[in-house]
Amino acid sequence: MTRVVVTGGAGFIGSNIVKGLNARGIDEIIVVDDLTQGDKFRNLADLRIADYVDADEFYRVFAEGGFGKVEAVFHEGACSDTMEQDGKYMMDNNYGVSCSLYEACQQRGTRLLYASSAAVYGGSATFRETPEFELPLNVYGYSKLLFDQRMRRECGDFRRMKRQVAGFRYFNVYGPREQHKGRMASVAFHQFQQFREQGKVKLFGPYGGYGPGEQMRDFVFVDDVVAVNLWFFDHPEKSGIFNLGSGRAQPFNDVAVAVVNALKGGVPDAQAAVGQGLLHYIAFPDALRGKYQCYTQADLTALRAAGCDHAFADVATGVAKYMQVLAQAH
Repeated sequence: MTRVVVTGGAGFIGSNIVKGLNARGIDEIIVVDDLTQGDKFRNLADLRIADYVDADEFYRVFAEGGFGKVEAVFHEGACSDTMEQDGKYMMDNNYGVSCSLYEACQQRGTRLLYASSAAVYGGSATFRETPEFELPLNVYGYSKLLFDQRMRRECGDFRRMKRQVAGFRYFNVYGPREQHKGRMASVAFHQFQQFREQGKVKLFGPYGGYGPGEQMRDFVFVDDVVAVNLWFFDHPEKSGIFNLGSGRAQPFNDVAVAVVNALKGGVPDAQAAVGQGLLHYIAFPDALRGKYQCYTQADLTALRAAGCDHAFADVATGVAKYMQVLAQAH
């Protein structure tokens, strides 16, 4: 029986990975999380797991072999709040815990598939998995980068790894099971709420040389993130650090149009949405100035070279699926 661990398993991406494993008939899953924020239980209520272990206990017990033979750990647990200013907390939670988990996985013969972040690129205009493009703008991005650097140092070029170690630099992920994230939830989620409450959606106005709503991100649907994680689970011989985005930069305006069309229909573009009073631009917040990525686009060369040819949804397709799920829940 295949036993796996998903840390952060009650969170957004973690719970979707559990769902993806369940769809394959895998339910010998140990979920690790911190349910201080109790409403995250909703992400697990419809899933099949073998056990739940609090994050404060798991890492020590796992290092001691307390869970028996574990095939792989999907390490999604982290503080993902890019506005968090407590650097000590961020480094302990994201870097220190990950280092201890890596060492335990090596000792226990367990594969490690872990969440990195596109935040490691920060102010860069090129998004390729090499050091010269890694310029984080906040301590969150640095905490993720430092662990990537540790893995490069520990694993060399990754080809000599006896046990798989694969890190995924998530770009702008959106989709079901993110409702607990508050202000860190995706733009699509917030716009769904805005449209239900106000009959219109909001975006940032001009900033960074981009017009209103024209800042561009690589938006990736969570189902695609799960599919890539599971592809690497199926290919234990593949190790390394990989971008996990769609490879397609699209403006925030595209998200707004997709949301409005899914909920109301008949909007050809952002200009029309503004004209109909369905899209409103707000001033760019001072708190984000100098800390905001105006453009991201995953370079998928390394992912494709590894053999993963997964086809990613564009914004119109992914957001339409997401809005359908949210509408059914309401």
